[in-house]
Amino acid sequence: MKNEKLKMKNILKDKSYHFAIRVVKLTKYLQEEKKEFILSNQILRSGTAIGALVAESEFAQSKPDFISKLHIALKEANETNYWIDLLKDSEYINDKMYKSIQPQIKELISILVTSIKTSKENNAN
Repeated sequence: MKNEKLKMKNILKDKSYHFAIRVVKLTKYLQEEKKEFILSNQILRSGTAIGALVAESEFAQSKPDFISKLHIALKEANETNYWIDLLKDSEYINDKMYKSIQPQIKELISILVTSIKTSKENNAN
C-alpha cells in the first residue's frame, strides 16, 4: 500500500511538472506570436502553481496540511482548465492545440481528486 501511494505521488509530481513546462511554452507562444499578455499570465500562474503545490505537499507538516496543499493544487488545476477553455473560445489557441492540452489538465484533475480522496480515507483510519 505504501509503495502504491508513493507511485501515485511520483506520477502526480512528474505529470504536474511536465504540464508546467507545457504551460510555460504555451505562455511564450501566446506572448510572442499572439501578443496576448493578460490571459497568458493567468494561465502561467495557475498552470505552474499545480506542480509547485504538489512539490510543496511532499514536506507538509501534517496529513491535514498535505491534504490542504493538494486541495489548493486542485483549485489551481480547475482554474487552469477554465483559462484553457477561454483561450480556445476566444481563438487564441486552435482546436488542435486545445485537444492536445485539454486531456492533460483533465488527467491532473482526476489524479488530484483521487489523491485527496485516498489521503482523507487514510487519515480517517
